[in-house]
Amino acid sequence: MLTDGEWTASASERDRTVADPATGEPLGDFPAGCAEDVERAVDSARRAQAGWARTAPAERAACLHRIAGRIEARANELAELVTREMGKPIGDSRGGVAAGAGTLRQYAELGPLHRGRSLQGGWDATDLMVYEPRGVVAVITPWNDPVAIACGLVGAALVTGNAVVHKPSERTPHTGALLAGLMAEELPPGVLTMVPGDRHAGEALAAHPGIDLVAHVGSTAAGRAIAAVAARTGAKTLLENGGKDPLIVDAGVDVKWAAGQAATGCFAGAGQICTSAERVYVHRDVAEEFLAALVQRAEELRMGPGLNEETTLGPLVDRAQRDVVDRHVRGAIEAGARLLTGGYVPEGPGAFYPPTVLADCTENMEIMWEETFGPVAAVRVAGSFDEALELARESRYGLAATVLTPSMGNAQRAWRELPVGTVKINAVFGGAPGGAAQPLRGSGHGFGYGPELLDEMTHTKVVHLSPLP
Repeated sequence: MLTDGEWTASASERDRTVADPATGEPLGDFPAGCAEDVERAVDSARRAQAGWARTAPAERAACLHRIAGRIEARANELAELVTREMGKPIGDSRGGVAAGAGTLRQYAELGPLHRGRSLQGGWDATDLMVYEPRGVVAVITPWNDPVAIACGLVGAALVTGNAVVHKPSERTPHTGALLAGLMAEELPPGVLTMVPGDRHAGEALAAHPGIDLVAHVGSTAAGRAIAAVAARTGAKTLLENGGKDPLIVDAGVDVKWAAGQAATGCFAGAGQICTSAERVYVHRDVAEEFLAALVQRAEELRMGPGLNEETTLGPLVDRAQRDVVDRHVRGAIEAGARLLTGGYVPEGPGAFYPPTVLADCTENMEIMWEETFGPVAAVRVAGSFDEALELARESRYGLAATVLTPSMGNAQRAWRELPVGTVKINAVFGGAPGGAAQPLRGSGHGFGYGPELLDEMTHTKVVHLSPLP
């Protein structure tokens, strides 16, 4: 673990092993973490925070720029480690590392400009509204994009004057350790601490009374547990959790293009992206041609180890996650869905699962209402755009949605009526740099990106100034 700027031994008596999901071979052991580790890390962060808050915003920003430079210098090493730990194709891992460094530089530029305002209550009286750091921020990050997500949350917390205790996912602990080490080299001791471990360490961290804000990206179950703990400690929570994102394919679209968009949305990252498309509603007029094109796209993907440059579909993160995906697929088939391609557990090592297309899916199937997080396109035919929109609205999640349509009227209706944080029209991924995201319902709450994240990491102090009478 990393405390006071130094690597020290964990007090945990348990170790865990992380394995390469492409081969099943162990990559290394790491401590499972414990409450004593958390206590040391939080204490270190609390002692360092006040001094860091007094550091000039421009200097804090300069530290982020230097951290970004260190990450860029070690980009290949970080990317390879990501792929070895969680399996994604190496090109995707490189992209995630580059995105992380870019996000740090973005917050380095935005931090010193973070706004305040003043009010004139009288000729000789002024109110100042000043944004101040919250204190110590616990950042609990997932395995599916471990560098980019950590850089965003840690970078925003640091540039606004907070100290950070980071707990990376137990599935990518070595990536988390390397990243924390690179960051800490440019920071005063204790400003960034890192606790390794599994959910037990995460629970202890979220429940610690010395934590002022918990920023968590991960499962809905974990997010709800964090929210319940924070209600007792008084910590603010910032949560981006599970999703069951719909994709609507309207009549009149170019079907091959729409199938390409759907394939990207459903199969990129082996379907293990927070905003993967997990439910597809296609208009009856284009359904048959769309399904044929989607199957072709799925079968063109090359499944294999992520370190192979020719791989376009890596393994799932582990066999436990593959079991979840396979259970959802088998359950749908037993309930009447048609399997058009994929849908089997390959023989051999690793946690591979082929790109899978299911037709005739219905709302009573688990695969249409519970997060699958795998390379599966679960498709239902809708008789009209109205029906597709109504079906897409029905979910306990509210992360994102995609609509492919040539109709501006349908596009306007969709973004108005879909109860999600992000609606994408005619593109499954993308968005302007600096864009923000605010999930709804079971997908969490609070801004996790963009300039608005700086607001989340701070609180507003009102100062009333009046002269002596």
